[in-house]
Amino acid sequence: MEDRIKEIFTELGADICGIANAERFKDAPLGFHPTDIYTDCKSVIVFAKCMPKGLTYVNPRLAYAKATDMNVDELDRISYVASVEIEKLGGIAVPVPSDSPYEYCSENMEGRGLLSMRHAAMLAGIGSMGKNTLIINKKYGNMINIGAVLTNLDLKSDSFSEKMCIEGCHLCLDNCPQKALNGQTVNQKLCREYTYSKNGKGFSLCNCNKCRVICPKSLGEI
Repeated sequence: MEDRIKEIFTELGADICGIANAERFKDAPLGFHPTDIYTDCKSVIVFAKCMPKGLTYVNPRLAYAKATDMNVDELDRISYVASVEIEKLGGIAVPVPSDSPYEYCSENMEGRGLLSMRHAAMLAGIGSMGKNTLIINKKYGNMINIGAVLTNLDLKSDSFSEKMCIEGCHLCLDNCPQKALNGQTVNQKLCREYTYSKNGKGFSLCNCNKCRVICPKSLGEI
């Protein structure tokens, strides 16, 4: 069953797919465990889609911002269609939004999704977390965005990924213009108020992706 599940996601366009049994989420914060979202959840299927490498060579303001939106839309499409296919196999499936909508606190500009996609990705063997809090996959680096589907199918977990972040490297920390990183978490307010904006036309812009592109593992092991 696990292989067939993964085939569904890759056939729909996912570049990576892994599985984490719900038991692996025992340390999830209260309210953000998969069973807090879907009571009968037994497994979380996590997948990722990479973005073009060329985006690491350009100013992120327009091209990167647009590509990121397109990538996230693709993740939501995949999770929705895959959920329908999983239910054809006899399971129940819940597509989780890859990004928005999410709960948001305006005062500290902190957003929190239904499920931590990054922690889910680690638990499903997709990759390991860098000091910039981005997931690093061995093949695709950190140029990936992540989606997830909850299911009542009791599936076997994939092996954990090897640690990819380079010991002693602090490039992302040292080069963050807002000093929003401490090596373990990100100060969302400092990051968001500098990174995201809209122009006079109302278009969403991304003014910074420094911590992503400066990482020596941004494009994986090449």
